[in-house]
Amino acid sequence: MKTSSIVVLLSFGLSVSAVHRHRPGPVKRQLAQVFSNCTVPNTVALTFDDGPSIYARNISDTLTKYNVKGTFFYNGNNRGCIYDQDNMANVRYVYGQGHQVASHTWGHRDLATLGSDEVRDEMRRVEEALQRIVGVVPAFMRPPYESYNDNVRTIAAARGQSLVLWDFDAGDDDGKPPANTIRDYIDIINQHPSTLLPLNHEIETTA
Repeated sequence: MKTSSIVVLLSFGLSVSAVHRHRPGPVKRQLAQVFSNCTVPNTVALTFDDGPSIYARNISDTLTKYNVKGTFFYNGNNRGCIYDQDNMANVRYVYGQGHQVASHTWGHRDLATLGSDEVRDEMRRVEEALQRIVGVVPAFMRPPYESYNDNVRTIAAARGQSLVLWDFDAGDDDGKPPANTIRDYIDIINQHPSTLLPLNHEIETTA
């Protein structure tokens, strides 16, 4: 899937942006809020999972070319270690272009199967990495496999994070040909949704 094709398609009728952070009221939440769609009408929130990778700059440059901001959900050690020099440089590059960086946990584990200490460790290590690399702590966490429970939400809330899911899976990590992914995007757009929160991946077929 070529990112440029997707961005152009989505620009017809819907604004494209990073995930917008909900402004909570003064009452402290016990469970993290879970977003499965955009909160701003007529908006697409483009998200990219499983980085950082060698395709980060290509995707980032394409988004920037069309004046679009995306959200990159990073792992700490999945397809590569976030502390690798090239990966750190790519995270800085993406963040420097104004895109949002967020957590996809350290090792891409199923959080709903883990104990509390393990969940905290999965979140903490990515938070520390992003703080060291670009000086920010993520406001959002995307649980791998869309798997979470109240324990995960409680821990995320205590860490000041909301959970972000998706309402459309581009299927770019399942071996789907790019042309098929673009066709699926066209089908979704033709349904005229008021918002769209698609799941993409920071991989070759997306770039």
